[in-house]
Amino acid sequence: MEIQQLFEQAVANSKTLTEKPDNETLLKLYSLYKQGTQGDNKEEAPANPFDFVAKFKHETWQKLQGTSNEEAMQQYIDLVNQLKG
Repeated sequence: MEIQQLFEQAVANSKTLTEKPDNETLLKLYSLYKQGTQGDNKEEAPANPFDFVAKFKHETWQKLQGTSNEEAMQQYIDLVNQLKG
């Protein structure tokens, strides 16, 4: 199976997890998804300094700068598989 198909399956599987992951894991899933689908973060930092969720999402995605789409997809797949147990 191709990495894109495996990634799409992992995205579907992430929505059927029996337990909601902790916030740190959710941020990791978000950033890997964004890196895998859009590449490096080119967005400006959130304008509202008190929007902590947006700030953390932006920073976590920014840390993946330079990671290839395929590598991010593979990490996402691995993390979802780990969460499914």
